[in-house]
Amino acid sequence: MLLLTRAALLAALLVSSVSPAANPPQADPPAEATALRFTAIPDQNATELKARYKPVADYLARRLGIAVEYVAAADYQASVEMFKNGDVLLAWFGGLTGVQARAAVPGAHAIVQGAEDPHYYSYFIAHRSAGLEPSEQFPLAIASLPFTFGSESSTSGRLMPEYFLRRATGKSPAEFFEQAYGFSGSHTRTAALVCSGGRIKAGVINYLTWDSMVADGRVDTPDCQVLWKTPAYADYNMTAHPDIERLFGAGTTARLARALMAMDDPALLAAFARSRLIAASDDEFESIARVARELGLLRTRGTAR
Repeated sequence: MLLLTRAALLAALLVSSVSPAANPPQADPPAEATALRFTAIPDQNATELKARYKPVADYLARRLGIAVEYVAAADYQASVEMFKNGDVLLAWFGGLTGVQARAAVPGAHAIVQGAEDPHYYSYFIAHRSAGLEPSEQFPLAIASLPFTFGSESSTSGRLMPEYFLRRATGKSPAEFFEQAYGFSGSHTRTAALVCSGGRIKAGVINYLTWDSMVADGRVDTPDCQVLWKTPAYADYNMTAHPDIERLFGAGTTARLARALMAMDDPALLAAFARSRLIAASDDEFESIARVARELGLLRTRGTAR
């Protein structure tokens, strides 16, 4: 009887040693997952973004107890491909790139967004030499001007501005503009092109980038002005890859979201140009997905464009 009791006791000790309750929630991840890598769409100068996101990576590493690394993306679509291929498992996307990434990776979800993002908008801007005045109506007169969007995959620099252009004019950009229009690649580049007084006389830019550039003197408002403010739409979000749970343990995505929403250091929030981060859900970006499908910028689940 004593032998059986000792055997039972030994078995109980062995079971408890491998029980999930005995392991701390921040147990070391598998060897294959050396770091949680994240990226962000390069909507501004890539060198500046790398410097700004490094402190965010350090903050998340401290909060999660795992290595976190920021990886720069060459352009908007490169960020989607990196996420699709599992080269990064977390990304600060725009509305369009976010829905593209989630369509390409079943199980991926938006987890946080900026407090400003549920009510985002864009500015149509022009150089003063164009001779146009601000208006509450879509600026039809830009049809004759050399014009630039931002990135081809930008929500605030292309997708929604094109949607509002089509709604106001009944025409596609190719039909509306009297000369070939372009894509600058980023919001800061759009401002530089339009406000320099060169060939490009008008463009579209997200309001946060514009306001920031005006505030720090990178935009000379006597030379460059806002013609029209678009209606509001949802935009940027942080999207998490399902492999985070597999590689770093169940519950890591939830802890990650909590860490991001708890971030209150202005220097860290400046990386996102947001006052704070709040919870997000995929449903909030369904209107973006619908517009993207209408414009041929979003395919069915399992593919990305």
